[in-house]
Amino acid sequence: QGLKPLVPTESPDMIFGTSKPAPSLPAADPFLGTNKVPDLQKVFQRSDGLPVHLKLGYPDRLLYRTTMALTIGGTIYCLVALFIASQPKKQ
Repeated sequence: QGLKPLVPTESPDMIFGTSKPAPSLPAADPFLGTNKVPDLQKVFQRSDGLPVHLKLGYPDRLLYRTTMALTIGGTIYCLVALFIASQPKKQ
């Protein structure tokens, strides 16, 4: 029988290598939607003094503050736990 090649000799069909829509889909699918990139570029490139991670308003501020609170709270918790663990045991 001989040795068989480890790699197939024929290349498989590309899954995402085409810009044509799949034949089974209608021409205008609702999931494609509109392109939001130009609008987001305007928002993020605006020079209003805000850092990029806060440009989208209230949801960004809420996530940022929650992350900072958890970080500070976790740091304090670790320092307290280290302090308690470093105390000599009473017998």
